[in-house]
Amino acid sequence: MLGVIFSLAGPTILEQFMQTAVQYIDTAMVGSLGTSATAAVGATTTVNWLIGSTISAIGVGFLSFIAKKHGSGELQTVRKASAQSVLAVLVSGIFFTVLTLSLSPFVPVWMQVDGPLREQASRYFFILYTPMLFRAATIIFGTVLRAAGDTKTPMYAGIAVNIINVVLNFFLIYPTRKIWGITVFGAGLGVDGAAIASAVGFTVGGIIITAVLWAHPLLSPKKMSILPDREILRPCIKVAFPNMLQRFGTCLGYVAFASMINSLGETATAAHTIANTVESAFYIPGYGMQTAAATLAGNALGARDNKKMKEFARMNVAVEVILMIISGGLLFIFAPFMMDIFSDSPEVISLGSSVLRMVAVSEPFYGVSIIIEGMMQGVGRTVKPFVYNIIGMWGIRIFGTFLFIQFFSGGLISAWGCMIAHNMFLFVLYFIHWVSGRWNPMNNNLSER
Repeated sequence: MLGVIFSLAGPTILEQFMQTAVQYIDTAMVGSLGTSATAAVGATTTVNWLIGSTISAIGVGFLSFIAKKHGSGELQTVRKASAQSVLAVLVSGIFFTVLTLSLSPFVPVWMQVDGPLREQASRYFFILYTPMLFRAATIIFGTVLRAAGDTKTPMYAGIAVNIINVVLNFFLIYPTRKIWGITVFGAGLGVDGAAIASAVGFTVGGIIITAVLWAHPLLSPKKMSILPDREILRPCIKVAFPNMLQRFGTCLGYVAFASMINSLGETATAAHTIANTVESAFYIPGYGMQTAAATLAGNALGARDNKKMKEFARMNVAVEVILMIISGGLLFIFAPFMMDIFSDSPEVISLGSSVLRMVAVSEPFYGVSIIIEGMMQGVGRTVKPFVYNIIGMWGIRIFGTFLFIQFFSGGLISAWGCMIAHNMFLFVLYFIHWVSGRWNPMNNNLSER
């Protein structure tokens, strides 16, 4: 059982590790240009999460549907669903391209970015979202492949994207300079260079994963209609829509959260941006395991194997807790060292280290929430996660941060304290829901309400 779990989770964990490693390198390279450059890039990060998470929610709908049909052996229906995912990529990709490019001048203003940084942040956002169609393909097609048990292809595509990103960063961010006595060409584009490197990487990644899906023996949409198929889209949308609302609502909360932090000044914005980057690496085991939990839960439901469902659920939660205890411990110990990689400012390093050590203690609890939510996504139950996350985000994190900043002159420490309270709230609700058995559709005596 552990072998099955890690065969699915392993490639996803490695893929996310590579993505985070490149995010680290991006942050370090941009950070070498100064705190202003870091703040300009980080100011729109939460908007990036908002858009990416909304598209990911569409993928969750296909994940649940394909995992169940794959588990029940309905392979022709799986191919039809894959063809429908092409339609989803085209619609979402074109829509978000138009939306993001047209709003790029206004996003830094809404995020309360300091006046001198707004033009730079706007250009970064515009360039980053030019290849939105390819980004949508990477996200949705990657989820389709994982739903059928292929977690290696998205990993390989992710590695290609990351290598391209790092190499182009090296040549586009910095001016021509000497390294070990050798003259190395550089375009000297700074923050714009980092955006171009990412955009090219996303484009190549989208092309690779589309080509692989097209040639896949099980999932290829060749000769299949991409016109809307209600029998497939209806159950996919039923799962995706609450998840989309959840991700949109929580990510909009992240935007409001970051906007309040940006109002605290450049040091708080830089510390928050870097701490988020550092923290993301230590969540990798959790979200890698979530993919395995969702796929295995969907497969077990499709096969109507309740015994396997319960065994995988217990094993996933146990493994997740162990991994997140190790991850949280490492984050607590190495927080100052990790901050030092990305900033030369003693104030930024000290502030970022403090909030990272705070959140490290809550990681095992948050990991339980991640796994249970993943299993619920796999079986198509996304309404309760939507309710839990919206209440936690807006009722605890946003409202609490607003009170502390506006009425008690709180800073970044109090804002991250509210974030941790939000995470603990989710742990309690998800754990109760899991123990009750209501997450599992095969517990016939229990209905989802």
